[in-house]
Amino acid sequence: MNSDDLVLRRADDSDATEMADVWLRSFASALPTVRRAHDDDAVRDWFSYVVVKQYENWVAVAEDRVVGLLVLDDGDLEQLYLDPSWRGRGLGDRFVELAKRQRPNGLGLWTFQVNEAAQRFYERHGFVAVERTDGLRNEEREPDVRYVWQPQA
Repeated sequence: MNSDDLVLRRADDSDATEMADVWLRSFASALPTVRRAHDDDAVRDWFSYVVVKQYENWVAVAEDRVVGLLVLDDGDLEQLYLDPSWRGRGLGDRFVELAKRQRPNGLGLWTFQVNEAAQRFYERHGFVAVERTDGLRNEEREPDVRYVWQPQA
């Protein structure tokens, strides 16, 4: 199956568990050296009781299975995670384009400094690094970088 066979749609409460599971698999695969601040059950609760209730959520569904997620909060791209088997297949590109359509005045996001693949990905999509931190502001205590995208004038 390729990314043309995907459905991108708004997520609802019933997607929370699958969204959390994609997040867990993706985090473990992409960020093996980053300490997770919460165990699996806490992550699932966070998706069920916070993420799907408080943010604008989108999922990519293939064969009735969530394979990616996008979470927007005001002007921030809060979460963009893909099932590891879906990386490099255009799904991330589709999510970023969706985020830009949903937030045409600009977007910001944080990613870990150790996640060089994510940094290259966002830079390819026109995001510019504007701040680097020592990691003391996030729960993982991992140095991170703030990216911003502004539409062309």
